[in-house]
Amino acid sequence: MSTPDSQSDAPQPFPDIEPYAHGLLDVGDGQRIYWETSGNPYGKPALVVHGGPGGGGRGARKTFDPAVYLIVLFDQRGCGESLPHASDPAVDLTHNTTRHLIADMEQLREHLGIDRWLLFGGSWGSTLILAYAQRYPLRVSEIVLAGVTMTRQEEIDWLYRDVARLLPEQWETFRTGVPLADRHGNLVDAYRRLMESPDAPTREAAARRWCAWEDAVIAHENLGSPGQYSAEPDAARMAFVRICAHYFANAAWLEDGQLLRDVHRLTGIPGVLIHGRLDLSAPLYTAWQLAQAWPDAELQVIDDAGHTGSSAMGAAVRRAVARFAR
Repeated sequence: MSTPDSQSDAPQPFPDIEPYAHGLLDVGDGQRIYWETSGNPYGKPALVVHGGPGGGGRGARKTFDPAVYLIVLFDQRGCGESLPHASDPAVDLTHNTTRHLIADMEQLREHLGIDRWLLFGGSWGSTLILAYAQRYPLRVSEIVLAGVTMTRQEEIDWLYRDVARLLPEQWETFRTGVPLADRHGNLVDAYRRLMESPDAPTREAAARRWCAWEDAVIAHENLGSPGQYSAEPDAARMAFVRICAHYFANAAWLEDGQLLRDVHRLTGIPGVLIHGRLDLSAPLYTAWQLAQAWPDAELQVIDDAGHTGSSAMGAAVRRAVARFAR
């Protein structure tokens, strides 16, 4: 485990660029996932895996030197520019599971004619990356994770129950957002059911309370970003909460501890795990456990960062990506 000392040897964020190709890939089940490629068409392939689940996002392309990397971004099922969009309550989420997302990533790799790629992502993205890499290790050249999660039940319980000890007032608001009969039970599943309600105001109120809770947790961090989740456009916010509750109520369809148990499948794949010491959403212990079990991975702890990162965390990510470019 190491703590980066300075940002002086890390490249600055690269200018934002437009994709040179993009499209909607039909992955079956009536789903089309949005993808785009930018940077060097003949460069080292890197796939950016966004968080959430259901988060989407484009900013991560600035992490990669566009002269060196072929940068691939995609929106997971139901969010971003993928279709159909989960903000529509008529959209069935039956075919939106971790297994489906892994298959989508592999189908996208084949569609783009890529042999092996570096995987980069954070938060939920790190869970999905680990699951994909353990299923297809020969297709992964390196892994860079920021804000490491493995979506175990203990991690879900921490974020949506146990951290309430630090934020009792905000927790009470979150808890009272579900029917009285559910307030002492599984809140995540209660919110999942609210997000499937045929009543639009019910869904909207549940989404607002969920995001207010997420915002409260990150705002409690030293360099948190208050309002980050609540500030999303209505459709994006509705899809985010609906997909999150759907995944976390089902523990992401992973056996508890599966990703840690099967980490031996990553043998020979270099990894860098970059985690904020002040991360309340996903405490450092998860990243530390993963690093202990994965000899090819290096854990870097960023002292001033929480789950939403910091300039030092951004520098550490760019440093890791630049190292693998060489």
